[in-house]
Amino acid sequence: MATAVLTRSSSDQFRSIAAPFHTVFIICLQGSLSYLGKINTGHLRAATTLNRAGIYERTIFTEWLVLILVVIGVRLHGSSLSAVFGDRWRSVRQVFLDIGLALAFLVVSTAVLSVFGMHSKSPDAGMAFLLPRGLFEKSLWVLLSLTAGICEEALFRGYLQRQFMALTKSVALGIALSAVAFGLAHLYQGWFLALRIGALGAMLGTLAYWRKSVRPGMISHAAQDLLAMFMPH
Repeated sequence: MATAVLTRSSSDQFRSIAAPFHTVFIICLQGSLSYLGKINTGHLRAATTLNRAGIYERTIFTEWLVLILVVIGVRLHGSSLSAVFGDRWRSVRQVFLDIGLALAFLVVSTAVLSVFGMHSKSPDAGMAFLLPRGLFEKSLWVLLSLTAGICEEALFRGYLQRQFMALTKSVALGIALSAVAFGLAHLYQGWFLALRIGALGAMLGTLAYWRKSVRPGMISHAAQDLLAMFMPH
């Protein structure tokens, strides 16, 4: 298989890319944000008026802030950012290869979740009130989707998965723990959707480990969020 990445040795793939206290800080921060998100979602459902644009803007800001903190921790530890993002694209062919992998993954992951009864016709019906209505909200939703694809994949598959692999000395456990964290981060959407998102996280983690890059996952993640914009409200 032709890839754009260097083959990692067994010892390198289990090497920590940030200090333990930094990882604990990031997990606590993400956990706090998820808990606040769950509380706020309940209030938002009961609200008579909803400022969706403000919600999108705050979410975009928060996700980039967390990613910046991740990058700072990785750099302070002396690790390369390629440990989080994978090696940069070096040719147009590699770009199109990752786009193709992302689209194929989107189709396959949707089919797999459907087979296991985890993908209904309207899985996000309970969160439909957050979907954009007008042109301005839809424009922000595009930015939000791109932000989620980049920031969440870098956080959960690029950073936490590597840290969990280093902690457990196990690829499978690293992927599983990152998937659990990913599902719990979306608990504000309800237990069923959090379970489905966790399962999707496990598949994204497998893709990132196989490809040695989070870029296909970023593209697929962003595309999936963008498609939600076309769901009926």
